[in-house]
Amino acid sequence: MSGFDIVNIVIKAVGGIALFLYGMSVLGGRLEKLSSGKMEKILEKLTNNVFKSVLLGALVTAAIQSSAATTVIVVGLVNAGILRLSSGIGVIMGANIGTTITGQILRLGDLESNESVGAFLKLLSPSVLAPFIAAVGILIFMLSKKEGGKTIGEIFLGIGILFTGMLSLTDAVSPLSELDAFKNLFATLTNPFLGVVVGAVVTALLQSSSASVGILQAISTTGVLTFSSAFPIIMGQNIGTCVTPIISAVGAGKNAKRAAAVHLYFNIIGTLVFLIIVYLVQYTVGLPFWNESIDMGGIANFHTFFNVVVTLCLMPFTKVLEKLAMLTIRDEPRDKNESAASSDFIAPALEDRLLISPSLAIQQASLTAITMGKIALYNFGQMRKLFEEYDPDIFEKLNENEESIDRMEDRLNAYLVKINECELTDYENRRVTELLHLTSEFERIGDYTMNLIEDAQKLDNEKIRFSDHARKELGVISDAVEEIIGMAIKSTEFNDINTAAKIEPLEETIDYLNETLKARHIERLKNGQCVVESGVNFLDLLINLERISDHCSNIAVYVIGSQRSNTPINRHEFIQNAHAAKDKDYVRYEEEYMAKYAI
Repeated sequence: MSGFDIVNIVIKAVGGIALFLYGMSVLGGRLEKLSSGKMEKILEKLTNNVFKSVLLGALVTAAIQSSAATTVIVVGLVNAGILRLSSGIGVIMGANIGTTITGQILRLGDLESNESVGAFLKLLSPSVLAPFIAAVGILIFMLSKKEGGKTIGEIFLGIGILFTGMLSLTDAVSPLSELDAFKNLFATLTNPFLGVVVGAVVTALLQSSSASVGILQAISTTGVLTFSSAFPIIMGQNIGTCVTPIISAVGAGKNAKRAAAVHLYFNIIGTLVFLIIVYLVQYTVGLPFWNESIDMGGIANFHTFFNVVVTLCLMPFTKVLEKLAMLTIRDEPRDKNESAASSDFIAPALEDRLLISPSLAIQQASLTAITMGKIALYNFGQMRKLFEEYDPDIFEKLNENEESIDRMEDRLNAYLVKINECELTDYENRRVTELLHLTSEFERIGDYTMNLIEDAQKLDNEKIRFSDHARKELGVISDAVEEIIGMAIKSTEFNDINTAAKIEPLEETIDYLNETLKARHIERLKNGQCVVESGVNFLDLLINLERISDHCSNIAVYVIGSQRSNTPINRHEFIQNAHAAKDKDYVRYEEEYMAKYAI
């Protein structure tokens, strides 16, 4: 074979690998997009039931076609505090099983060379299936009007490209079976240590065990690959796939690093145990197929068998793996002088690792926005106490909380921009837009609440007190505003459209209270019942209370709009229409609130 022939083979092989990897990327990406993160969200509901965790890990990996991606998601969830390390271990184990699906699909390549199969089964061979699936995929993609249909078309196209790449790679490497050097190369890989290292290195470079198994399946068509050389390579591939989660854990918290360490320990221990058992059996009893050629199906079957057996064997030892990871990555001793106090409100971690699944990242962003609202509500409740009895320590605490809201807003806006750069569905795009609005609304509620807190400080500094009548009136409208903030948070947290529908009637009630109290206070000023200084402060308080209710009304509109419409909602037009229509429910809610907060 000439040098030109070898160069030609290498170019064709690289082209085949490129198509194969691109097909896998398209297939995995579109499957994840079609699931819209539903599989990943299930991970948050895991219990200590390791069987359930393993099953869910396998399902998620089968859906997104990447055990490395699943483990990266677990690392992100553990770092964010959503998932306990003990629950994440089962998911990691299940991911190793789920990733074997790709190899089982690619084993259809064996039908190409099997003359004994019937005509119908021949139709399932990649040379027939690839162009057919690709043609179906492009038809669905071009004819579909909806995004879901286009995504299904792209899934078919991804399968077609994946099989086409596999065929190109198989055709490229087939002449190598004539080369003695190529045969000798795989003969040396019967050394278990060398085979494991090669499998690990290739998988680490590709960052996908499914891809490296697929390439090994293509090489098996040459007939030079035996069971003895394939086994250690396949085991090594499981170790190589740990590289991606390890990289993703750099800079993360200790529990996230422990999750990546568990993945590595699980695969190393499983490989060592399996190697010992396999070679012990081979050198004592003997395996009759040991030196025979292995085909695509044999590789797929061993890959699945290896991962299932290792998972079943190590499932009872999840606590041991957790302990091993904790011994490796220890907690730093707490400084005796360090304060043990923590914030009353812990913001969810906005993990870049979760951007691999935009829907999960959006969910974390939503939790952060809700936390902003809860801090603002807490501040509002504490603010009311300051008007009764001013406490500078409480003022400082509330000021720190307001600074936390501002920091969350900055982080959240930056995170939402990152999410927006991902490939999103139409629904996810709308959610990002909605969250940008909600973030601004909750931050403004916090600002106006801080204005009220500063008013309390000002009144204390100037030794100004409102009359009993004025304080009673402020108590009534403050009760209404505190309720509307809670309703805005509830409607956002639970996508509760029923609660959101009650917000505008309450906001209109607050507007009425605001105007009524303004008029009454002005009358008291005119009659000399209040001093000018207290009167100005009273009116300023009413302005801030009314503006808080306005922002709660805006939040209700965004929540209702996200549920009822696929297009951005015109907030002002929506509110005007609500006021103009005033259906029976609206009128009933308004009457209830007018009675509840009557002065």
